[in-house]
Amino acid sequence: MRVLVTGVAGFIGFHTARALLERGDQVVGVDNLNAYYDPALKQARLQQIHGRNGFTFHKIDLADRNAVAELFRQEHPDRVIHLAAQAGVRYAAENPHAYLDSNLAGFLNILEGCRHTAVEHLVYASSSSVYGASTQMPFSVHHNVDHPLSFYAATKKSNELMAHSYSHLYGLPTTGLRFFTVYGPWGRPDMSLFLFCRKILAGEPIDVFNHGRHRRDFTYIDDIVEGVLRTTDQVAAPEPSWSGDAPDPATSAAPYRLFNIGNNQPVELMHFIECIEKALGRTAEKNFLPLQPGDVEATYADIDALSDAVGFRPSTSIEDGIERFVAWYREFYGA
Repeated sequence: MRVLVTGVAGFIGFHTARALLERGDQVVGVDNLNAYYDPALKQARLQQIHGRNGFTFHKIDLADRNAVAELFRQEHPDRVIHLAAQAGVRYAAENPHAYLDSNLAGFLNILEGCRHTAVEHLVYASSSSVYGASTQMPFSVHHNVDHPLSFYAATKKSNELMAHSYSHLYGLPTTGLRFFTVYGPWGRPDMSLFLFCRKILAGEPIDVFNHGRHRRDFTYIDDIVEGVLRTTDQVAAPEPSWSGDAPDPATSAAPYRLFNIGNNQPVELMHFIECIEKALGRTAEKNFLPLQPGDVEATYADIDALSDAVGFRPSTSIEDGIERFVAWYREFYGA
């Protein structure tokens, strides 16, 4: 297939593009290489796939409507995996307009590109943050998610609504993937695992929010990518039993699906830190702090819908995943 991957220099985008290339697909990569975090890391990711047979790269800002339209006209992808977004729950409180431009205007431009070039299937990144104020565990795609706690979460919920409208109006098959706390080699420097490793190795204290009482469904990058590829291969279709009398949020009479991709095994933050300490061979100095605005206390994915649809359940343990990250971190940074 010819697959357009947005956010190809990002954490999940890079791993997804590499997996697609390894199985023989053509990849059209798009990224604006912004400076939300170190662009050198993004360039280093790109260098891992640059020059591979079947890979082309375009530096484009998805908020640029004309540039995105021209990209679709030029490349005519069979399928689109949309992973580009302004990330970060906390940064949304500082710069909400970045989320408006990237996550809303940019997503609309992707939808329009798919619509006008008859793309077979659009798969896009949503987020576990859409569950917001809900405390009904585990989080299920069949639950209502109308109470986001951050503007970032609100944009991701908006993406799901926007996708449904295009599935209904134009018959565009769309699948939204709610990722649960992704980690692993080549990860984002603003995520806790990256921050903790850097500070522990530097002998600096780490900030432990919510006094360490967080529980997160940490999901290893290889499991995320496997889920992305399997759902991309299975084009979303209408659900024949769907009824407006009892509407299921995860399916539709239109070709529209939602899935959680999580490890289905929540881990307490203190155990997460203990695993990092063990892998590094160092003990962290901890600065315990209260819950931050926009954060939720726990995430826990119900992945039955994913398993039923594509026969896959993430399985990498937090211990193994952290060891692999630390090995990469030490090698990449010479730490």
